[in-house]
Amino acid sequence: MDPGAQPEKTTAEDVSQTAAPARKGRRLSPRRLLLLIALAVVVVDILAVIFVPPFPKDGKAGEACGFPSCFIVSAIEFPPPKIVLDLAPATAPAGEPMVYFHPSISSTILTMWIVMAFILLLAFAATRRMKMVPGRLQNAVEWAYEFGSDFAVGIGGEKARRYYPIFAGFFIFILISNWSGLVPPVGKIDQLRAPTSDVNITIGLALTSFVIFQGEGFRQLGIRAYLGKFFPIGEFRHGLGAGLLAMYVGIIELFLEFVKPITLSMRLFGNIYGGEVALAVISALTIAVIPVALVGLEALLNLIQALIFSVLTLMFIMIAIEGHGEEEHKPAHAGDFAEGNTVLEGTDKPMPEAA
Repeated sequence: MDPGAQPEKTTAEDVSQTAAPARKGRRLSPRRLLLLIALAVVVVDILAVIFVPPFPKDGKAGEACGFPSCFIVSAIEFPPPKIVLDLAPATAPAGEPMVYFHPSISSTILTMWIVMAFILLLAFAATRRMKMVPGRLQNAVEWAYEFGSDFAVGIGGEKARRYYPIFAGFFIFILISNWSGLVPPVGKIDQLRAPTSDVNITIGLALTSFVIFQGEGFRQLGIRAYLGKFFPIGEFRHGLGAGLLAMYVGIIELFLEFVKPITLSMRLFGNIYGGEVALAVISALTIAVIPVALVGLEALLNLIQALIFSVLTLMFIMIAIEGHGEEEHKPAHAGDFAEGNTVLEGTDKPMPEAA
């Protein structure tokens, strides 16, 4: 080395390249991160049992709680939600009914408002700085939107694309509501509880879905054509027997329309509330290790239930806007294709060949 030579200057790029491997080595792999989260859940669960043991529901904190019956009962939330704020105490319903009409704010309504605020903040953060060259967050949001739109078109056809925002809205809201029950302190205190574990909330969601697909049926087909799906009086032109059979089938379909909101609401409520009960029982009996795996399974089932509700709503809309009458366009005759002619839509005349 030449003693008179000047030492080479270290640039910022060289420093960043030198420090990059060190930073990369300090990153946790996804497997280690999940393992640390599971270990933290186990530790917190054990410490909670030691320092904050369960106590009878009708007793006070610190009272003895027998294992396993008292552990299980104290961890289970019964179907009626707790009233956080009663707006009309004088007319409060007696007891704790599951479904009631009373001006009040329950624990599920309060949690639902928190979920709605979280979704709005998330949407604002994801869309407030939209650019032509998207960043990571914008790119992820656009990919999720395109993937969901293609999924909706794949199950409902091209007409389903215009109803994708309804599908996505139901899916995101129900998914976050389902998952909120897995996040402490939701479900651990009386003021917070997963919205979809309350049958009043699921009935409201199902009725909203019912109004949407019935309204779209009337809007797309018209009052006469839509009611004609359930009262096909025109079938009597083909004979008395054909008319009576068509009316019988139509009336059955009409009753099934009113069964749809019941099945939508009860399926969602039953699965979410049943999952919470199962998780509470297993947690009370096994204390720590098994509930970690059960939480992961419950998160997957909550995702599936949100997808089922959204897909069924989309399919009910597609069924509602589809007419039951004759085909809109007459099919082409085999001879027309053999001669290379194309039949005009709605006529028997062949389309003139291009020059």
